[in-house]
Amino acid sequence: MLKLTVGLLTAAALALLLAWYPPSTPAPLSVGHRRRRRSPEPVPGAEAANLLWVVQVSDIHISRFRDPKRASDLEKFCSETIDIIQPELVLATGDLTDAKTRDKLGSEQVEAEWKTYQSILKRSRVMEKTKWIDIKGNHDSFNIPHLDSVHNYYRKYSVWRKDGSFHYIHTTPFGNYSFICVDATLSPGPKRPYNFFGILNMNQMKQLSLMATESLKSNHTIWFGHFPTSTIISPAPGIRTLMSSATAYLCGHLHTMGGLMPALHSQHRGGTLELELGDWMDNRRYRLLAFDHDLLSFADLNFEEWPVVLITNPKSFLYSSSVHEPLVKILYSTHIRILAFSPSVIISIKVYIDEVHLGNAHQVSGPLYVLKWSPQNYREGFHHIDVTVQDASGRISTRSHIFAMEENLSLRFAFWPSVILLADHYVLARALFGLVVLTQIALLVTFRYIQKPVLKEKPGLLTLTSYSLHVFSKTNTFYYSILALNLYTILGPWFVGELVDGQMGACFSFGVFVGGTFLQGSLTFVVGILQMLFFNLPLMAYLCWCLLLRCQGHSFCSHFHHIRRLVAVAVHLAMALLLAWQVYSCYFLQRTYGTLAFFLSPMRTWLVVLTSALIYKTWTLKSPELRTYIVEMKNCQSS
Repeated sequence: MLKLTVGLLTAAALALLLAWYPPSTPAPLSVGHRRRRRSPEPVPGAEAANLLWVVQVSDIHISRFRDPKRASDLEKFCSETIDIIQPELVLATGDLTDAKTRDKLGSEQVEAEWKTYQSILKRSRVMEKTKWIDIKGNHDSFNIPHLDSVHNYYRKYSVWRKDGSFHYIHTTPFGNYSFICVDATLSPGPKRPYNFFGILNMNQMKQLSLMATESLKSNHTIWFGHFPTSTIISPAPGIRTLMSSATAYLCGHLHTMGGLMPALHSQHRGGTLELELGDWMDNRRYRLLAFDHDLLSFADLNFEEWPVVLITNPKSFLYSSSVHEPLVKILYSTHIRILAFSPSVIISIKVYIDEVHLGNAHQVSGPLYVLKWSPQNYREGFHHIDVTVQDASGRISTRSHIFAMEENLSLRFAFWPSVILLADHYVLARALFGLVVLTQIALLVTFRYIQKPVLKEKPGLLTLTSYSLHVFSKTNTFYYSILALNLYTILGPWFVGELVDGQMGACFSFGVFVGGTFLQGSLTFVVGILQMLFFNLPLMAYLCWCLLLRCQGHSFCSHFHHIRRLVAVAVHLAMALLLAWQVYSCYFLQRTYGTLAFFLSPMRTWLVVLTSALIYKTWTLKSPELRTYIVEMKNCQSS
């Protein structure tokens, strides 16, 4: 996960050059995706009407080998939390099981994990309390050769059991609400890590486009899937354009970026919210989402933290979209509306606006509490609402946000969450990978063919660096070896092995071939960037440094006595650590894709052998060219 995080953040940094940031005022929808105009009536008042709430949970990762509390807490969530909140719908957005081997290196579908998941749902009888819709994530597709495989346990043990995208319409007395699932999981499903990105083909896009058109008749449309749109590869016009009629897209997958991004929320150019939910696996996160008079509100929550509070009117301005919501209803509303849930009786709900106490909300029905207000008093500028809820057990929760009545005001989402969710990372990774590789090749070729300057005086650091690059590039053994390595990094298969059990495949920088199917490159480019930055380039720098020491007349043993020993040890240790990482990658390859992949791996196993040979060659090379460089360096040092 750390490597993936580093890789994604590295690729995302390139987005700074693109100067792209979601506009504060969303662009209007295309004519084909425009919804009917909504009347301001009915408005949010004191009645328990026109209110729908659902729950989302993601990245559950039921595991046979790790953290048994994931399963026991999920059962408690299904039997107790769902009983208290009583949502009309629960969306479980992928990675229902962990599908990793005991050593965390391999990946396979573990039937025991799926049985545990199914037994939790049955024992808690959650399907009798609510509509439970569970979809696949990338972990649920690990090591599955095809959808009809007996190892596709999703079909056997999940509640929904149907592969592919679908359109579910939830009917209420006050209208229909569409929920469109985006299934971008891979088929065949390679072993980890090469299914970190989702892919949609043209047929899947056409299917989703038809669903989007059908959903225009509904009050609102929510799209949901496992992958954020930034990690979905899709043909033109792109998945974000396709879902532009949706009010929000709910997803998971990124696990708060290892804790670096607790809230990953942003908004598409068309006004659609993209809301990534933190994982259940480590953080026990879930989401409560509500439509109150067709105004969308949500809260990301922690399991067993009570009371649960959601302010539905006035809703948060940051998460508003005039394109998709009848925001004018806030101005004409008569009551502040709050959903509050707790295992104990709610005894107090205090409401403050701009730090002024407006009063205590009272219960209307079930979890709905209201307080009469005059929205005209707040029709200009931004305002801050705070709601503090206390239950009979003494637990206190506070929920707050900024609201406004004027639609021409603007608030921006945080920069990094927007980059992580809205930048097309596979495009950025491809560009950065190509840039890094071409930079090293250009460096090699340039110093190969430009004339080496004559050393006339004691050289400085820059001169020595340039000199070492000249020596390196003009020595055939090293020049052709590193040039071939970089060209092969772009063009050649990195390894050949069982990317899916029983199916041979080959991994390239530009994609993966497995089971007669080509899966477009995505994470392969991130792996390629890491390979270039943390091995290929450092290897070239290390070899240049060793050759420079040879030119200065030193051998492997003698150079420790003539330069700073600490510097020499640090450089050799750094290279040794990078080589050890490469050796570990060979071990990972064998554990993940089999023994054949270990031997048929030019970019891993063979590269370890090549590196060892090149390092040995730098200290034993005897050639007329090197003798010339040694004489030149001695003459320069003696002058």
